Amino acid sequence: MGLMYFLFISGVKMDLATIQKAGRKQWLIALFGVLLPLGAVCAVSLLFWNYLDKDIAKPSSILAISSLLAITAFPVLYPILKELNLLSSEIGRLALSTAIISDVVGINIVVAFEAAKQGEVRSINALWYILSVIATLIFVMSGLRRAMAWIIRNTPAGKPVDQIYIVGILCAVLMMGFLTDFLGAAIANGPLWLGLAIPDGPPLGSTLVERSETFVTEVIMPFAFAYMGLYTDVFSMSGNWASLGPMFAMASVGLLTKLVTVFLCSLLFEMPVRDSLTLGFIMSLRGEVEILLFFHWVDYKILKKPGYAMMVLLILMVTAVATPMITLLYNPDRPYMVNKRRTIQHTPPNAELHIVACIHDQQTVVGLINLLDVSNPTLSSPCFVSALYLTELVGRAAPVFIDHEKQDPPSSHDKKIENALKRFQESRAEYVYIHSYTAVSPRRTMYQDICELALEQKATFIILPFHKELYDTRGGTQLLRRGVQSLNSKVLDHAPCSVGILVDKGHFRNPLAARSFRRSSHRFAVLFLGGADAREALIYADRMAGSPEISLTVVRFLSYNYMGDDEMEKKLDDGVVTWFWVKNEGNDRVVYREAVVRNGAETVAAIQAMNDNSYDLWILGRKQGINPVLIGGLLEWSENNELGVIGDYVASVDFGGTASVLVVQQQVLRGQENKSFSQQIFACGVC
Repeated sequence: MGLMYFLFISGVKMDLATIQKAGRKQWLIALFGVLLPLGAVCAVSLLFWNYLDKDIAKPSSILAISSLLAITAFPVLYPILKELNLLSSEIGRLALSTAIISDVVGINIVVAFEAAKQGEVRSINALWYILSVIATLIFVMSGLRRAMAWIIRNTPAGKPVDQIYIVGILCAVLMMGFLTDFLGAAIANGPLWLGLAIPDGPPLGSTLVERSETFVTEVIMPFAFAYMGLYTDVFSMSGNWASLGPMFAMASVGLLTKLVTVFLCSLLFEMPVRDSLTLGFIMSLRGEVEILLFFHWVDYKILKKPGYAMMVLLILMVTAVATPMITLLYNPDRPYMVNKRRTIQHTPPNAELHIVACIHDQQTVVGLINLLDVSNPTLSSPCFVSALYLTELVGRAAPVFIDHEKQDPPSSHDKKIENALKRFQESRAEYVYIHSYTAVSPRRTMYQDICELALEQKATFIILPFHKELYDTRGGTQLLRRGVQSLNSKVLDHAPCSVGILVDKGHFRNPLAARSFRRSSHRFAVLFLGGADAREALIYADRMAGSPEISLTVVRFLSYNYMGDDEMEKKLDDGVVTWFWVKNEGNDRVVYREAVVRNGAETVAAIQAMNDNSYDLWILGRKQGINPVLIGGLLEWSENNELGVIGDYVASVDFGGTASVLVVQQQVLRGQENKSFSQQIFACGVC
């Protein structure tokens, strides 16, 4: 029963439309990856024909064994790729689409095997079996699919599917298993076909997955695995090597041919050697589906206990070897870290500013639009914005990335967000160009979509909303966005450009205040504590100060007697600050001053003294290159590492005020990502 529900959920997640979207690469890798191993296993079986058991030495049995070794099951592949964080990676997407094509071929081969077994008794039985399967498929894909569409139509927009429908569908899984087993098809085919008849994604597919997947995988499946283990008698293999040897040779040749075929096909499409080998190992993975088919073969007396035990051990060994090899060969984050500077500081003054703006919900849109507005886009330096709407992947397996200029957005897309972006672009048509995208992927791999888009668009700056939304600064009422804190941290670790996290808790969030905000002057403050991040923040603030509506106050914090200063960082800071002051010396809207402090307590006191509710936005660097003396004694009080020590304090409820906070991290070049802030602190010897 556990495997039936496992295959049902896998069918719900599968999107057969992927086959239509698949390109030449996916089709050729899938077809050659199935046909060549299948042919190799058949060839080996002919060589050992006289040594095979009589139940295996039949065309139908050889077809079954060769097809199992040649086909990669999507239900096996998906959870492993999810565990390895490869779903949103290029290699993961390629593997999933290839596996779906392979599964379609596999289902046809399973049907052919069942028909051949039926025909071994009487030829007419094979015909009746095929007709029964066709009738069942028509019933599932026509009748049941229409019923599912009716359920979706009768579910109000934004509301979950009624519980009675969910219970009815879960009961139908058992009925479909009984029906296909009664017709002579494999008992697992019915639940899988039923799952394929259910539209993936919200509302029905996502609701079914949300309400049943955890129970199936965490409660029912362990019992299924326990039963498989109890049935596996390793000691039964002793004394049976004469019959097991040929089968072992067939399995070894089939799996090796699969690996080599996928590897060579990938090379033909000019994929890197490591990526090609990784794809080969991915397509060699085996698991629950194969063990279920072994049980099915035992029922047909194709396999006996020794053969079953050997095949189970073999696929366990293959998966145990392939999984760490995939991790060793392929790093999904490798393409994002680059050696070329993509920062605001190193962007020429009159060049375009390429920005990736991430959106989770309606609450984040107003703040992002206002931040783009005060970024001072001009004719000589316009803003090219890639607006990325992020949606968590639920109820489907394959992640989706949609370019709104080439494809229609998904049905779950919020039209209000699209309209807000459209109105903003129309109001600043000469200075701002917005290109919208939608990424539907798991939270744990969503950062890959953000980094990939930033890399493709050659972005200079990524804007991320903070994971907390503050509604009442006096009472501390907050909205927490699940999984966003981890997402922001991963983007900071792997981004190919500079990153800013916007903590929106004032005018930047309220739509009514936002309209008046754009019509009035406003004051920003830069807290310059030194280091690469602070320099990036100052350069961005300098761009904002070019607008006549912006008043800017810059406060540079220096340690008493230069204690703890890094000489190189100090020189770089002096150069940027001097350039900024010389440029804005005649600008009455820009104020610069310095504060000398002895420790973190004095730094906090100086910042708190500025907090008189006259500022609309605090801008500061995250952590790179900060003198540890300036934050001495504050590290243990920091809760949100993605904001840095001072950023976390300024954004906290305890700090008070309605001013929003922008924390900036300058791009970390490849090879420098392992130099942590803690190492800098210990190197300076400051606690």
